Amino acid sequence: MTITKKHVLCLAIIFILALGAMSIASAYTGTGFSHNIPSSKYSDVSASDILSKYSNTNCHVEKTGVCTKVVDGDTIYLDTGEKVRLVGVNTPERGVEGYITSKNFVQKLCLNKQVGLDVDDSKHTDRYGRTLAVVIVDGKNLNEMLLKEGLAEIMYMPPSEFYPYSWANSDTPVASSHSSSSTSSSSADSSHSSSGSYVGNANSGKFHVSSCSSVSKMSEGNKVFFSSRDEAINQGYVPCKRCNP
Repeated sequence: MTITKKHVLCLAIIFILALGAMSIASAYTGTGFSHNIPSSKYSDVSASDILSKYSNTNCHVEKTGVCTKVVDGDTIYLDTGEKVRLVGVNTPERGVEGYITSKNFVQKLCLNKQVGLDVDDSKHTDRYGRTLAVVIVDGKNLNEMLLKEGLAEIMYMPPSEFYPYSWANSDTPVASSHSSSSTSSSSADSSHSSSGSYVGNANSGKFHVSSCSSVSKMSEGNKVFFSSRDEAINQGYVPCKRCNP
């Protein structure tokens, strides 16, 4: 059979569609956090109405910028080119239930408006180079609002200047692999260590088997414990090349 340009073009289209399907199937879902709050809940509510429900924050504005893009409920871009990850919170990823509502909530409060940042003094950026900060809108803590509205879960990853448990309601969900961080006591660390098969480094973004020599060199404040390999990978951590977990 003679292969024509038409055949080549058809094969190329099939290949591209197959790659797209694979990408969707393996899409990153983060912790899997979701919520069923409909986007219509905020459709007829103004930004000022939302802000009026909250008290002014004790956080301090260290830098400002205009929000030019909202990636999702916990990540925004500023006109300075800075990509900001809201510290201490985690919202649904793209394709997960609740993604649109959380994103639209942040857009309503931030998009094309000047916002302030209180940058995490303990850890300025994450491993993707995003600035870790509390986003301040008209004197109010946006991170806190997301938690109290049920649009985000707590994701406390020490070391951090901020303690998001103090922003949340009593029934606010906590990212499963970070739930042990609700206390900083050494006894909590040791008890969780015994139940976690894998240990992640919040600073490097890598995870290890508990017996890996890298774990003994790791700061206690950077340790994140996982009960399974899949849990670590779903959190965005990558395997250590030394112990190959």
